[in-house]
Amino acid sequence: MTTPPPPPSPPSPSSPSPSSPSPSWSSSPPLPPPPPPPRAQSLPHPLRTRELSQLTSSLYIGNAAAANNRYLLATNRITTVINISVEIINTFIEGIQYLKFPVSDSPGARIGDFFDAVADCIHAVGLRGGRTLVHCHAGISRSATVCMAFLMKHHSLSLLEAHTWTRACRPVIRPNNSFWEQLIVYEFKLFARNTVKMIDSPLGRIPDVYQKEYGLMLSL
Repeated sequence: MTTPPPPPSPPSPSSPSPSSPSPSWSSSPPLPPPPPPPRAQSLPHPLRTRELSQLTSSLYIGNAAAANNRYLLATNRITTVINISVEIINTFIEGIQYLKFPVSDSPGARIGDFFDAVADCIHAVGLRGGRTLVHCHAGISRSATVCMAFLMKHHSLSLLEAHTWTRACRPVIRPNNSFWEQLIVYEFKLFARNTVKMIDSPLGRIPDVYQKEYGLMLSL
């Protein structure tokens, strides 16, 4: 008596036929964060909290609380802390390098004098496989300013692109107008062109990136 051949095996679920319909989803995935500028495509999906925000694979920006939070520094593998302030005293933690650039958040502060030194330090730490946290008091003005300078110098972003990306990662940033003027000078030094300019407004000289929102504020 001849044994009948075994029935054919069912197709593997992992190898659907070309005519198989694509799976359908019952709900849409969450919306992604704002897209990065063209030359920032290699930058990471941003980590964003009130204390700490990630700008690149090796650069974080935050406030004084983040700089003194041992758990936050450890979990994000921070190896260097750069303090852009005169008033904040860091808690020195073993295994972390600390640098301080004394800058006040005032119109007369010459933060531009430190752009190259801070940017080159962040870059060097990244090349060694480390991670840098740049902070001031609130992570809004001074730290944002030097981080934008770093993105211009070592990621070749324009000032407008650097601001767009930094603000997407940390929406609270707001460099003071004097710092904007120094960033504009720095952009021209790097690229011989400007993508942001200072303009007159009823509130004084402001960068043109704020023109629309200042107009909305004045219309209320």
